[in-house]
Amino acid sequence: MSTNADQSRLLYTPEAAAHLLGVKPSWLRRKAAERTIPCIFLGKHLRFSHADLDAIIAAGARPAEPGPT
Repeated sequence: MSTNADQSRLLYTPEAAAHLLGVKPSWLRRKAAERTIPCIFLGKHLRFSHADLDAIIAAGARPAEPGPT
């Protein structure tokens, strides 16, 4: 059973993060290289924390648009 403390220490590869977010790994890599999404570089290795994934999701949230009346 994982706890929030365990989850905060996990780092995801671009492939694993992309799978969780439902996007292509190339999109994550491109956005990370542009520094437009939160990420972690461990040397040359790109990784994403749980907090990074939450922030990426929150940044992509859009309010509902009212429909035609």
